[in-house]
Amino acid sequence: MPREPSASAAPCGRCGGPAGSCCGRPSRSSGTCPIACATAKWCVLRTSSCPSDNLRPMSASPAPICVVVINHNGRDHLSHCLDSVLALEGPVERVLVVDNASDDGSLELIAQRYPGVEVLARDKNDGPAGARNAGLERVNSEWVLLLDNDVILEQDCLLRLAAAATSRPDVALVQPRSVFDTERERVHYDGGAPHFLGLVALRNFYSPLDKAAAGSLVEVGTVISLALLVHRRSVLACGGFDPDYFILFEDLDLSYRLRLEGKSLLLDETTLVRHRGGTPQLSFRGGADYPAQRIFLHSRNRWLFLARNLRARTLLVSLPGLLVYELVYFLFALGQGAAAPWWRGKRDFLRLLPGTRIRRRQTAARRLLPDRWLLVGGPLVVTPDLARGPRALLQRALDLTLRAWWLLARPLAG
Repeated sequence: MPREPSASAAPCGRCGGPAGSCCGRPSRSSGTCPIACATAKWCVLRTSSCPSDNLRPMSASPAPICVVVINHNGRDHLSHCLDSVLALEGPVERVLVVDNASDDGSLELIAQRYPGVEVLARDKNDGPAGARNAGLERVNSEWVLLLDNDVILEQDCLLRLAAAATSRPDVALVQPRSVFDTERERVHYDGGAPHFLGLVALRNFYSPLDKAAAGSLVEVGTVISLALLVHRRSVLACGGFDPDYFILFEDLDLSYRLRLEGKSLLLDETTLVRHRGGTPQLSFRGGADYPAQRIFLHSRNRWLFLARNLRARTLLVSLPGLLVYELVYFLFALGQGAAAPWWRGKRDFLRLLPGTRIRRRQTAARRLLPDRWLLVGGPLVVTPDLARGPRALLQRALDLTLRAWWLLARPLAG
């Protein structure tokens, strides 16, 4: 059983908290601790060793890697993505496009322009979560590069990610740093940490690239799934991506389950990918119109994550913060004219409760670490356009309140 880090161990060099590892041994002075610093801008988790059953033999050079591209009506993005995939340096074994019932000519484009690319044509669109699972089950390489169809890779991307993946024996996921394709000097997704509200405390979100830390591998608490090098066996063993999410929060859910098992998730700050348009009617990068579908999925999936992964004691001590945030988000949805999607999200969450009970038992059976080692209290991150004027003051006040609450509640969490 995992033990709390010893109070006599040297403090963590990053957050100042108690040092330790998931098996109870003090971390080296250069390492980081498993305790999330509740006041840190972002959280880096431990870099010391995991329990022995999570370790794999180290490999000096990466084995051939399969690339799996997820697509649904992404014809306008596919050629940019596949051109970059076919130009990759490194051991690419095969390229597979998993298509979720596209009707925009995507399959015809692949057949005409990319005859060497395999296609798994599915007759339903169950979201990227289901498509990623189908792709992982179709291929058989140890490591798989999962890509959304609107991602463009640099030529050395695979080599860099493979080197990161083989740097330690407990790595399950490696994420590159993503920048906006239309604004390549600005970070989009850079990993993060799981917030006790069921959100992602994102690192360097919308930060200028020259101001974001660079040049190292960072262990993060959660990854963003637009581009991921995944250890196939580890992901499938923990249940894969949960298809009930469809899209949004499915990467947080997988990340958290892997972390509960003692696996490590890495962000390679030296590897850049470019992110194009995002998912139609879901992605939001600014402006006045916040997508109603995103409000529905946020309303449902955030509570799915909380109910399926957090211990009852954690939910209990988090309840005041959860209720305050839910009220604020409901008022936001109301202001967007999207109270109905918010309500549909809650109704759909209740519909999924039977499956939630099953998932919860499965997660508990594989758990090695407590929630309090993994969850953070901030930052509360929003798109810059949503944090202007009075909203900026509200966002800052809410963030400080939630950080303070988690600082008090965290020792009592499960």
